[in-house]
This record gives sequence, structure tokens and C-alpha cells, in this order.
Amino acid sequence: MKTPAEYLDVPVFYLTYPTGEVAEQAPVVSYDDALRAVEAALADAEKYRYLLMRALRRSQDPEGTVPFGPAATDAGADVRPMYPDIAA
Repeated sequence: MKTPAEYLDVPVFYLTYPTGEVAEQAPVVSYDDALRAVEAALADAEKYRYLLMRALRRSQDPEGTVPFGPAATDAGADVRPMYPDIAA
């Protein structure tokens, strides 16, 4: 993965006072350059998400359990209806 600075392939400036003294230590880029960097980062994030999901699908056990299936209960556990008045 890239670092945030690697998405900015444009000149980075520092704010200065009219005297030439540095006003802030934060780097400054143009709005358009920042927007392009954010769009590139989002595109990379989508690509990494796709690759991660594909890797997870491929690494799943084919006989594995369903992640949202019914919970396993003990054989001796007493199962009661949540709403006994409605239970038929």
C-alpha cells in the first residue's frame, strides 16, 4: 500500500508570510491536486478491498460453517420461545 504522501506527485508548498517567514509547518497543495490524490487513494482502496475479499473467499473451507447460520446449542440446553403467548 502507498503512504498518503505517495499519492501527491505534485509540488508541495509551505505557507509563508509576505516577509518570507514560514507561517505554518503544514504542507499546502492545490485543491485539484488534493482531489486527484483522494480519488486515487479511494480507487486503490477499492482494489485492495476486492483483492482481500477474493483472498478470503479462496481461503474458506469448502465444508466450513456458514458465518450467520444457526448457533450451535448444547444437546441438553433448554430452548424456550421468545414470545410464549404467540408460540403455536
